[in-house]
Amino acid sequence: MNFKDCINFANKVKDCAMATVEGGQPRVRMMGLWFADESGFYFQAWDFKGVYKQLEENKAIEICFFDKGKENPHNVMRLRGRAEFLEDAELKRKVLEDRPFLKGLGAKDNDPRIVIFRMSHGEASFWPLKKEKEGDYPGLDMVNF
Repeated sequence: MNFKDCINFANKVKDCAMATVEGGQPRVRMMGLWFADESGFYFQAWDFKGVYKQLEENKAIEICFFDKGKENPHNVMRLRGRAEFLEDAELKRKVLEDRPFLKGLGAKDNDPRIVIFRMSHGEASFWPLKKEKEGDYPGLDMVNF
């Protein structure tokens, strides 16, 4: 596996569980990946939501994508790294274009309540790997990005 495989897997699956920390305890919620490319894995949240407040305090996150597709059922990719907040008017414009449902929730152009963040560096692990031969235990494949 390589970083391009990570990008492709995330863009295919989209839905993931994201863990943050609040008061020293893990907090997990379902999130929808906005997109992934060579610069990282992008997400959008509201500034009044718990995920944003938790990431302001502790930027450590772990994300788990689960693909129950027919080709390789129950494939999992886990990403571990740090959130990076992005103040970029062009990204805010693009998120409204890509996610028009946000306008239905009251978002407007360059809305200060919309928070864009990404994970640009970290570690990815995949499970399971394809077996080379019968009886192999696939184990984990790690990718640093």
